[in-house]
Amino acid sequence: MNLLLDTHVALWAITDSPKLPPKARELIQAPTTTVWVSAANIWEIAIKRALGRGDMPVSSQDAVRFFRQSGYRFLNIEPEHAMAVEELPAHHQDPFDRILVAQALVEPMRLMTHDPLVALYSDTIIKI
Repeated sequence: MNLLLDTHVALWAITDSPKLPPKARELIQAPTTTVWVSAANIWEIAIKRALGRGDMPVSSQDAVRFFRQSGYRFLNIEPEHAMAVEELPAHHQDPFDRILVAQALVEPMRLMTHDPLVALYSDTIIKI
C-alpha cells in the first residue's frame, strides 16, 4: 500500500511520539507499506517552524533527514495535484491539508491523518 502521511502523523512517527496510535505505527512499519511524505509536509513544517509555532518539534531540514533515515519516499507537488484542489468540497480550509488530500486522490494513495475534517473527503483516508 502507498501511504501518504499528514504532517503531524509524519512528525509523530519520526519522533516516536506517544500520540501515534499503535495501529497507525503498525501500518506505517508494515513491510507491504510504502510510506510517502509530500513536499507540502516539508513546506508546512518550514512555515510553522519559522513562525515559532510550538507544534513543530523539528526543523524542516531535520525532518527531511529523519524521513530519509526512516526510508520514507518523497512526493513532489505536480500540476495535476494543484488542479485537483479546485474540485474538492470545502470541508477544510487549510491549504496544506487540501493539497495532501488532492495528492492522495490523484495518485491514488491512502492518506493517514488525525484530522476529522480531512477524513470527510474520502473513505480511502485513514483517520487515526
